[in-house]
Amino acid sequence: MSTRRQDRLLSVLLREDSWMTGPRLADLLGVTPRSIRAYVTALNARVPDGDAVISGAAGYRAGASARAALAAKAGADSTPRARLHGLVRALLDDEAGIDVFDTADRLHVSEATLEADLVRVRSLLEGTRLTLERDRDVVRLRGAERDQRRLLSRLAHDEMDAADFPVDPFRLALAGGAIPPESVAPFKDALVAALGGLGYYVNELAIADVLLHIAIAADRVASGRELEGADRADAADSAMGTVSDAIQRLSREQLGIALGAGDLTHLARLVLTRIVTPGGADLANLARAGLDAEVEAAVRAEVVQASSDYQVDLVDDAFILRLALHVQNLLRRAQEESRARNPLTRSLKAAYPMIFDVAVSVVSGLQERLGLRADDDEIAYVAMHIGGRLERSRRAETLLTATIVCPGYYELHEVLRSRVDHSLGQGIEVVRVITAVDPRESEIDSDLVLSTVPLPAAADRVVLIQPFLTETDVERVQQAAARLRRARRLARLREELSRYFSEDAYVHPLPDTGEEAIIRLLGGRLVDAGLIGEDYIENTIQRERLSSTAFSDALAVPHALQMTAQRTAIAVGVAAGSVAWGSGRVQVVALAAFSEQDRDAFQTVFEQLVEVFGEGDSVQRIVRRGGSFAGFLDELVAVIDG
Repeated sequence: MSTRRQDRLLSVLLREDSWMTGPRLADLLGVTPRSIRAYVTALNARVPDGDAVISGAAGYRAGASARAALAAKAGADSTPRARLHGLVRALLDDEAGIDVFDTADRLHVSEATLEADLVRVRSLLEGTRLTLERDRDVVRLRGAERDQRRLLSRLAHDEMDAADFPVDPFRLALAGGAIPPESVAPFKDALVAALGGLGYYVNELAIADVLLHIAIAADRVASGRELEGADRADAADSAMGTVSDAIQRLSREQLGIALGAGDLTHLARLVLTRIVTPGGADLANLARAGLDAEVEAAVRAEVVQASSDYQVDLVDDAFILRLALHVQNLLRRAQEESRARNPLTRSLKAAYPMIFDVAVSVVSGLQERLGLRADDDEIAYVAMHIGGRLERSRRAETLLTATIVCPGYYELHEVLRSRVDHSLGQGIEVVRVITAVDPRESEIDSDLVLSTVPLPAAADRVVLIQPFLTETDVERVQQAAARLRRARRLARLREELSRYFSEDAYVHPLPDTGEEAIIRLLGGRLVDAGLIGEDYIENTIQRERLSSTAFSDALAVPHALQMTAQRTAIAVGVAAGSVAWGSGRVQVVALAAFSEQDRDAFQTVFEQLVEVFGEGDSVQRIVRRGGSFAGFLDELVAVIDG
């Protein structure tokens, strides 16, 4: 029985925090409902109370011991992956090498099993510049210290990526070493304070990865494994020297280790390219940071292009310079074969698919101009820059207008308006205050009406509130505003989708043949209709290779970055269960082909389609009716209409 799928089942239930049916879970995991029942039984057997997963008429949900069940699995983990990583760690720790027979006894496995593990170690080392050397029964790991450290970091990250719950990377990387894992947290606090004192803003999202490198360096130095001397150009850099001094002082104080020049230069470079940016908002600080003119020009060109392609306001000097500095650091990380992990990647991709797509477009252009290579984590950092720039305009788009109706009595209406502005001003703009008891409907042209008295006019927009606004009033107004915004978004979506779907571009059941084959299948329907050319299909596959378009657990929206369709159309495939897509599985694939004339529709269709298919119950309703195009479209419209 697959413990990996058991853990994924538990992780899905913990993330959803609600009841989920067996068929839905089976589709998400790519197994049968019978397997789900078996997984639940096995999960409950891990904990004494047997309530890791609760079963009921509505399906399954995470129980009180769900996290304990994951932890129990981790503590007793003796999987081939764990054994493989333990073997690599033993090779990294012992320069003289390990004895095959002794190691097999220590790991309680046969010699044949250990020999098979060594074959897997050789596969793991491919592309690392590290090799295994064997002299009869002794096996040694050979390669530069820098490459050995990268392997240690990779092992820790692989464990974190494979885990379905948070794990401590420092305990993984420092197991059995000279540096106690619990010493890393005080070091981090002291480092953040020191960098702040030097005038830097610290990227807390990326600091854990740099701390891992620092901890590994200190542990290796304690074992007599130092890096070679510092590069002269780096050593002469004043910022490098200042940060190096801070790291050296804190390493001695917090970890009891004195680092050499090579290690200090390497770690200072990591800090300067991954977790800090110059303090202050003025452009002079960025200029002093040594921004390369070629990088700035490339970023500016791609930002201008993305602004035009997506009809968004990104052209701003301060934004471009800060993004260019980030890209320059990204290039330096790529040269060192290191990466900056982003714990918000998954949530950013699901919550802001359009912003993420703009980031993919920018990164794609920079790939051509600068040879940039970026994974989803790096793209997510670019998306955060873009999202920060667009936040103001996005907020303006969702701002609703409101009329306050409060019969005049002294300054009561003025007090109420002040309270509304203070409590709801982020999402609602008061455009008028009416003090009459019976206002005419023609006087009210706002999105909402906040009234202290019942009103027959504009009843569908009225929210009754108290003259002295209460917290309950604030919550009810916020709920009404959220319903109105959602209704408007979905109304636009319903209007657009009715134009873009067609029965000729509908596939059920969708074959589980992989992303590229599915893209060619769906794209072929649009080619046959004369809406796109073969080049659009190839561009869509290229976009998919940059970053998976599975924006939720149920839906993938493959598309090209170029809007070259004759007219906008969407080819839809619905799986009988689910199909593999990226690192997960989806139930619906909607290949979207946009035309130049429909730029304005891109954001509406893209984001709202992801929103609709992000709701589990809605997905199951739509998929159940997906046996025919008419049933699919009817249920989709019904879900949109609420």
